[in-house]
Amino acid sequence: MKKILRAIKKFFIKLYKPIDKFLIMPITKLILKIKESSDASGKKLENWLSKKNTILFISLFISIIIFVVVDQKIIGFSQTSAEVLKNQPVEVKYNEEAYVVEGVPDTVDITIIGNETEIYIAKQSPSNGVVLDLTNLKPGTHKVTLSYSQTIGSVDYTVNPAVANITIYQKVSETRTLTTDILNQEKLDSKLSISNIDVGTDQVVIKGAQYQVDQVANVKALIDINNLVKQEVGTITLKDVPLKAYDEKGNVVDVEILPETLDVEITIVSSSKTVPFKIIPNGDVAFGNAISSITLSENNITVYGSEEVLDAIDYIPVEIDVAGLSDDKEYKVELTKPVGVKSMSINNLTINVALGESSTRDIADIPIEYLNFDDTLYDLRAASNEDRTITVSLTGVESVINGITADDIKAYIDLDGYTEGTYDVDVIVEGTDLKAQYVAKTKKVKVTITAK
Repeated sequence: MKKILRAIKKFFIKLYKPIDKFLIMPITKLILKIKESSDASGKKLENWLSKKNTILFISLFISIIIFVVVDQKIIGFSQTSAEVLKNQPVEVKYNEEAYVVEGVPDTVDITIIGNETEIYIAKQSPSNGVVLDLTNLKPGTHKVTLSYSQTIGSVDYTVNPAVANITIYQKVSETRTLTTDILNQEKLDSKLSISNIDVGTDQVVIKGAQYQVDQVANVKALIDINNLVKQEVGTITLKDVPLKAYDEKGNVVDVEILPETLDVEITIVSSSKTVPFKIIPNGDVAFGNAISSITLSENNITVYGSEEVLDAIDYIPVEIDVAGLSDDKEYKVELTKPVGVKSMSINNLTINVALGESSTRDIADIPIEYLNFDDTLYDLRAASNEDRTITVSLTGVESVINGITADDIKAYIDLDGYTEGTYDVDVIVEGTDLKAQYVAKTKKVKVTITAK
């Protein structure tokens, strides 16, 4: 009631100001101007204005004008109009522990119909909003009406949409294994890496309709690097890390997850390893020449990454094109980071290749190794002694090839995919010093594979 009285008072205050400004003040100024314009008749005008009848007639005239204005205003307020309240939230009442509800609109539009005064009062009055009571409904599909509760009975209301087709499902729960996913990992300092993530549990409970639960392929704790207060070596605790459920295609599944968030401990380390370069010449230099030396601006490089990645790195390969090379040459190479390496101590390398006169030399009795052979299932036998060892021809400058021994050469055949039978298999030769060329004088060897 106090709000209604304040609204009425505010209305008449607003009504008085234009009457005073546009009616009473202009009339008063006009009278004073007339009075000042003639000194001779000023006394007569003052006497006329002082008469009781004159004041009565002026008051009556002003009252009539005020009545007409107020009456017109009241007519305006009495005319029927409508106003739309957009995006009003919908409150749903149901047993959230037992059921899942789909099809309820998040918001609706409400149209209020009445005169301007009633609409104004209705907008200022308290309301229980749009309520959808489903407490008496069971699982299944239902057509329900949305109602708007308002204390002002003199206005009409319409809700859009007024009807909703909803589906109620029985809520089920299942246990899922929790994994982690690191967001914005590129924002982590390139010399730092995450060595361990402790979420405190590996199991969570998901709840929802049966079809929703069946869609969940994995549940992940989303660890955002942007939420790290500081990036430094040590253990950091992230509070309230959100959990999300995903289907097999990576789409988010709208299910309830218990718990909703977790506190996660992240261990940050700075793992590095210093390794040499391995220069790999591609192609053959000009006839009669060979590589006599390869010198580098840096002999070693420090790489940063996870322990797992660094354990697999023994050197950084760098390829250079020497095809047709007939003179000494300097190469400036932009280094490529191996997969998993986050940072390197240098990004560029200068390589100087010097040439010399080519010579040849043979090394005999290089044993043949057998790769990708399962000796638990099969036995392998070389057809002859010549199929057990080979002779390798070396080409390079004399100082290089004279320093190469049989221990620096590896000869092997790849038996991946071979089963029982007798086969002629290609021989592959590799050497540790890539300034020389290695050619097997025996191109193929014969082996027999039998089942155990």
